Formats: sequence, structure tokens, C-alpha cells
Amino acid sequence: MPAGPAYLQNIRARPARPRWIVRNYDLEFLKKFSMVIGFLVVLTFGLILGALYLHGTLPSERDPSVNRVVEDRIAPVGAVYAGQTGAAAQAAAAAAAAAAAASQVAYGGTLDGSVIYAQLCGGCHTSGAGGAPTLARAQWTARLAQGTETLHKHAIEGYQGAAGVMPAKGGNPALTEEQVIATVDWMVANLK
Repeated sequence: MPAGPAYLQNIRARPARPRWIVRNYDLEFLKKFSMVIGFLVVLTFGLILGALYLHGTLPSERDPSVNRVVEDRIAPVGAVYAGQTGAAAQAAAAAAAAAAAASQVAYGGTLDGSVIYAQLCGGCHTSGAGGAPTLARAQWTARLAQGTETLHKHAIEGYQGAAGVMPAKGGNPALTEEQVIATVDWMVANLK
């Protein structure tokens, strides 16, 4: 027996603990797993770099107010008049603008009250919907007593009374005041 304290003899006499045993298939798995992780890291960095490149190639969005300032700055100062050719072009442009403006007016801008009544007003004034008076003179006596100016004003601006509701311009804001007045006058003239 070796010399020395008894507790050292017990430690030396114990068998050594087994170390971790790494088998070949574990090593193969770790190699492949490391390669997959490495590939994913490289792919991630590649995608990040690609995204940064694409982001740098896209044009930046400009503020609309900046665009307006640029357009105002580069707008022509005047126009060239080219004699009869220019006059014809200006006349054609004016005619096109007038046609475009007329198309924005209801019913082609007609002042025929019967056409507007048939297409718009008759919906309520024939059936009496919403308290609208029909073309019976008895239903118009109180309204006629107020005068045609008041009738025109209520038809243009709209009116809500005890008897019912009249929407402004008959519910069609594309009507001109002249069209509304012509239609009211036609209705008054055709009371029965």
C-alpha cells in the first residue's frame, strides 16, 4: 500500500469516469448540420445584400408639392400664334372646351322644361312622393301665392317645409339655375 493519507488512497483507487463517447454517425450528423447552417447564413447575407442593391436602384418618391414647383418652373411663358393656322387651332380648342363643358351640364344643357320634368322631376311630382305637389292646381295655390321668385329659389336651393321636402336642383346638382327655372316655369304653365 502506498504511503500517504487515507483519503488520497481512496481517490486514487476509484476507477476513472468514462469520457464522452462520440460515434462516427454523430460526427457525420454534426458535419452535415454545420454545413446546412453555414449555407443558410451565407444565403441570408446574400439576400440582405440583394435587397440593399435593389433598394438602391429604385427611384426615390418625390413629394407632389415639389413636382408642382418643377412643373410651374418649366411651364412655357407664352404661346405661339401661327396666323390662320393658329387661329383655326384656337377655334377648334375653344369648340372642344365648350363641348366638354356642355357635356358636364345635365341633359345636354337643354332649357326645355318638359324634357327635364320627364327625366327627373316627374318621379316625385307625378306620384306625390315626399309630399311633392302633383300638377294639380289645387296643390299649388299656396305655393303660387308666394310668387315665382320664391318657387325658383326653393327649387334651386332646396326647401323643407311642413308639406314635404324639395331637394336642391331636384336632386341633380349638374342642373344649371336656368334649367331649374325653365322647368319650374313649365310646371306652373302646365298645371291642371
